[in-house]
Amino acid sequence: MTVSVVIPAYRAAAVIGRALKSVAAQTVQPVLVIVVDDGSDDGTAEAARALSNIFEDGVLMVIEQSNRGPGAARNRGLSAAASTYIAFLDADDEWLPEHLERSLGEMAKGNFVLTAHDFLAIRGERREHVACARRFRGMPDPFVGLYRKGFIGASTVLARRDAIVAAGGFDEALAAAQDFDLWLTMTAAPGAQFSVFDDPLTLYYPSPGGITGKTRQRLRCTLRVAGRHAASLKGRPGGVLGNLWNRVLAVHYEAARAFLAKGDFIGLFGVLAVLPVNLISQSAGVLFRRRHP
Repeated sequence: MTVSVVIPAYRAAAVIGRALKSVAAQTVQPVLVIVVDDGSDDGTAEAARALSNIFEDGVLMVIEQSNRGPGAARNRGLSAAASTYIAFLDADDEWLPEHLERSLGEMAKGNFVLTAHDFLAIRGERREHVACARRFRGMPDPFVGLYRKGFIGASTVLARRDAIVAAGGFDEALAAAQDFDLWLTMTAAPGAQFSVFDDPLTLYYPSPGGITGKTRQRLRCTLRVAGRHAASLKGRPGGVLGNLWNRVLAVHYEAARAFLAKGDFIGLFGVLAVLPVNLISQSAGVLFRRRHP
């Protein structure tokens, strides 16, 4: 069972070393570590190459491309890997040493398309334990729980490469939430199973300039993903519209909290104002697709 690590990076020169050192410290080592510099102008690629000596010869690969977004960067890394499993790590995050070993052990317990786990959100001196596994176990249908609560962090995922390819990889047209979209596609497939376990083995550093930092953009993309996958809820607990409404409310709440935390009251009121509009438009879109498949 071989593992390759894919690290999308954009203007990450200051943090890429932390991410790479956490990979080099793993108790089970990957066969390939792929950093995809997505058009950075701060020396990200050079900073990554400078750490090639912490890996065995040929393990670290640094790819440079024009700026095309995190989905395209992850897909480029995926195309360069031929291993059984792919582990994803954002350039501004880091793993604790047992991440790969524990994830591989969890993967061996069942026929899973992916595994994930809890993580620690680092906010200054404070560490917040984000209990993803508890949310995973909180619904009788794990897919419904994932759709409604979006509890998988990209930097915690170990996935089968063949399942990623079968799902079409990351949607490069989405400026945000490409990872959530892919996890839903992979886990909605007939017979697909996934697992989320309790160990907080990833340190996540929220950053305004990071992949998930643009609140309005993320809201638009997450709503698009919610509508796209609503049909997969047919026949599941809560039904299509019930789960769709729950998801729409959840993403607006998440955006409102982000604006409030930044003291952006114009953004906050804007999110609240468009909530009923988005509830109606998302519901209408689902009903239209039912009648015109």
